[in-house]
Amino acid sequence: MLRSLYSGVSGLRNHQVKMDVIGNNIANVNTYGFKYGRALFQDVFSQTVRSASAPGTAAGGTNPAQVGLGISVAAIDTVFTQGGAAGTERPLDLMLDGEGFFCVRLNNDLFYTRSGNFYQDANGDLLDAQGKHLQGFMGPIIDSQTGAELTNGFADLPDLPDGSTFDSKYPGYTVTAIDFTDPAWKDTFNPSTDLMNLTIPNCFTGITIGQNGEISARYVGDGKMYQLGKIATATVVNPGGMTKVGNNLYRDTLNSGAPQFEFPNTIGHGGLVSGYLEMSNVDLARETTEMIITQRGFQANSRIITVSDTLLEELVNLKR
Repeated sequence: MLRSLYSGVSGLRNHQVKMDVIGNNIANVNTYGFKYGRALFQDVFSQTVRSASAPGTAAGGTNPAQVGLGISVAAIDTVFTQGGAAGTERPLDLMLDGEGFFCVRLNNDLFYTRSGNFYQDANGDLLDAQGKHLQGFMGPIIDSQTGAELTNGFADLPDLPDGSTFDSKYPGYTVTAIDFTDPAWKDTFNPSTDLMNLTIPNCFTGITIGQNGEISARYVGDGKMYQLGKIATATVVNPGGMTKVGNNLYRDTLNSGAPQFEFPNTIGHGGLVSGYLEMSNVDLARETTEMIITQRGFQANSRIITVSDTLLEELVNLKR
């Protein structure tokens, strides 16, 4: 009799966990870049009342007789299906159409996100909503009209209208030393040192971002469009193995696999869409259905406890 009580209790506890997951999904139905979770159940230890027996000459074999002792949570997954597109007409709102994550850095910590709402601060740095730097590569600097690469990067830009050079007005702006024309550039790539904070100096206007992550803007010194840098994206073998750390951020783990860095719209990495944000992949119809099923499961398990208690009461009253 007590076994049914414990089974009922395990059912209550674990249906509550599933309801917690559903509640979090529904709460984040309008969270950009959010990926829904699901709770999966499994049965637990079963007590063997009678073991199986082999067939004999006189009688056939018998199956085992076992009584289960309830359920437990087998897994709480994060499902990384593509969310819908929400148009914003804002060039720094970015959506990845396909696999991959944006990379953002705070101090020396690297995080990954599907939420692409980015902003510029007073220094021109591209940041997420919490002030973490969007990662990529500054340079090579390319004249968008001719396709010619500026040999010395920012230093080769024409003088500004006030007569000052770029270097004198914006000291410290450097470009990456990586040669992206060499197919082996990733062999020695170190994300801790080679990924850069993306910065667009305020002498550039009209920022545009292409599907391959190329950032271009118009230089006030000559009115030309220049390609200034590229946004980097990362993929992992097992996205479900990443851990959520809040603020729409993930970190890689031992079971996610090491991140592989590339540019958007390359093999295995989704294309970048400027002016759009990825909506939550929560399906309200599915979550509402799951909520009803979970509610009924919780209700049924509570009845197991009350009925088992009634049976125990009858057993106690046998002596009267």
